[in-house]
Amino acid sequence: MKALEKFSDFLGHYMAIVVLVVAALSLFVPVTFTWIQTKWVNYLLMIVMFGMGLTLKFDDFKVVFTRPKDVIIGCLAQFIIMPLLAYALAKVFSLEAALMAGVVLVGTCPGGTSSNVITYMSKGDVALSVGMTSVNTLLAPIVTPAITYLLLRTTITVDAVGMFISIVQVVVIPIVLGFIINKQFGSFTQKLVRILPAISVIAICMIVAAVVSHNAAKILSTGLLVFAVVILHNMLGYLSGLGLAKVLGLNVAKSKALSVEVGMQNSGLATTLAATTFPTLAMATVPGAIFSVWHNISGAILANIYRKWEE
Repeated sequence: MKALEKFSDFLGHYMAIVVLVVAALSLFVPVTFTWIQTKWVNYLLMIVMFGMGLTLKFDDFKVVFTRPKDVIIGCLAQFIIMPLLAYALAKVFSLEAALMAGVVLVGTCPGGTSSNVITYMSKGDVALSVGMTSVNTLLAPIVTPAITYLLLRTTITVDAVGMFISIVQVVVIPIVLGFIINKQFGSFTQKLVRILPAISVIAICMIVAAVVSHNAAKILSTGLLVFAVVILHNMLGYLSGLGLAKVLGLNVAKSKALSVEVGMQNSGLATTLAATTFPTLAMATVPGAIFSVWHNISGAILANIYRKWEE
């Protein structure tokens, strides 16, 4: 068990590098990972979400009731700033319909568990980050399909009901099951939680590998354009969250949490939704795959910067 814990700590600490290596191999030597089927992506994401559920306790939701204003700010920022940035960037760069759908999906998804890790590394308000991620994730079945439909309805056909069902199946049910199991078998899950980083990193790497390796030629054919859009989307998200925090006069810890929470997305979910909601638009999965790699790298860099920022 000790060896597994050390391995888990290693993967968690060097997650950005591991994901980058896997992504590079998937892109330039796709045969390395084409054995990972894209149909596995849903199940892999369910594993990540189940792991998130295992780490949740009732205490994680106290912030919703003790500091509702902070959580509401985070929720509104998440579901307004990132979708609008995604739509604006897609229009400015004149992205084709499939890529536009993928970028918008990244923007309309909630924050991922990575944001909690990066907030912790940044010495930010972790309780607020976890609270925002949890609430945004639970709101996602309604909010994500609704905003996606509003932004894309004139460009492509959006199956909002199908998207709602996918999010419930892939995100909500695994999280709720994990939460219940943690509540009932807390002593056992606390031991399991120590190796969860390894399981989550492996699952995330497999998601990235599956999507990138099976779409390597298409990703390379888009040139630098989609990479530029994804990087701008992420960086502008960080800056917008930070700017909003400054305008509202939030303290440093809260400012870090809001910045990270807005900028980092559940891009694995975006990739899954792109594959299930837009099956005829293969390129729609590309922005989510690239975002999965990039935001882990940028998040690690940002954490190093934010760690030095104190009151």
